[in-house]
Amino acid sequence: MPDDLVPDDLWERVAPLLPPCPARRYRYPGRLPADDRAALRGIVYVLSKGVSWRDVPAERTGCSGMTAWRRLRDWTEAGVWPHLHEVLLAELRATGLLEMDDAAIDGSHIRALKRGAHTGPSPVDRGRPGSKHHLITDRHGTPLAVTLTGGNRHDVTQLLPLLDAIPHIRGLRGRPRTRPRRLFADRGYDFDKYRRLVWKRGIKPLFARRGVPHGSGLGKTRWVVERTFAWLHQFKRLRIRYEIRADLHLGLLQLACSIICLRRLRTSF
Repeated sequence: MPDDLVPDDLWERVAPLLPPCPARRYRYPGRLPADDRAALRGIVYVLSKGVSWRDVPAERTGCSGMTAWRRLRDWTEAGVWPHLHEVLLAELRATGLLEMDDAAIDGSHIRALKRGAHTGPSPVDRGRPGSKHHLITDRHGTPLAVTLTGGNRHDVTQLLPLLDAIPHIRGLRGRPRTRPRRLFADRGYDFDKYRRLVWKRGIKPLFARRGVPHGSGLGKTRWVVERTFAWLHQFKRLRIRYEIRADLHLGLLQLACSIICLRRLRTSF
């Protein structure tokens, strides 16, 4: 069975985080459960190709699409994906590949074909339902945290939740790293109230000013978050939200962030 969808380095980090399978009955145990690695292969296939769950090729992944969906549901409810992301961030910090002194933040709108939690009328798509991905990255564009909201939510409303969502990143002796020193953002975050709140957290806000001509120079650092959105949207399942359940879409988003971190570990960009 080809393992190109789930290489060994990814599986070695995911396997210890998976919840144990329920004990099987001694008499009439029923059919053997599908292999966890095969289920993860099906999840990554949907994330990468953007196909529906029923179109997952069992001959390539080793399990059916519905089995992969059920494992995604169970592992999302067990908190596997944020834990995986935290583990990879710690490895990046331990190897000196994570630079958190400077961070960049932004949001990106996507269409939501089905209604559900964290959807809302889009201000850029004729009021059709949509959602927003909100992202904060380090100086190199490594995703530190991601959140999901309705498409009608303003980007600045997720400024503080994103800062709170950064995990306690270990990897070095001493206190875990939890916040950057400087935060870069575009004009959508230019509110004095939020500047003061960011200052109170010990972070210097470097937000572009509204009404000021372009050319502030902040884009030299802030552009990395736009590139990370481009990386995320290379995973075709994230370009349009198909999941009714918001936690499942957020789980796929967190898995994609973990894969980006793993690529960063393999080679510095």
